[in-house]
Amino acid sequence: MVKRLFWMATLGVVVAVGLAISRAPANAHHASAPFYDDTKSVEAVGTVARFVFRNPHSFLFIDGENADGEVVEWEVEMGAAVSMRRSGWTPETIRAGDPIKAVGQPSRAPGTNGICCAQLTRPDGSPIRP
Repeated sequence: MVKRLFWMATLGVVVAVGLAISRAPANAHHASAPFYDDTKSVEAVGTVARFVFRNPHSFLFIDGENADGEVVEWEVEMGAAVSMRRSGWTPETIRAGDPIKAVGQPSRAPGTNGICCAQLTRPDGSPIRP
């Protein structure tokens, strides 16, 4: 009888722990540090070329100028569409042709125009919100 109660209690604890773990949000993801330089900041001001709202990452493409004044396409890496949707974002939150300013961490890859962890605003500084 004691052995049976022990096993039932153990099973109950295992089930409770399993449920608690499965209910916790899964926020694990790769770090951006290998790909983007968090010690620097870059700014892209221009117009939205396209907004790709998808998983595992959404991307915003901005036609703007680089440091040399040349028109380039900036690629802004954003969160997963599923996470962004929970915050109110939709594929229509940002549209092609919208004026925009993105400030974030520059890509470490030489010759690229990537940005991560960007704060998005209109060129006048007003925030872009869903």
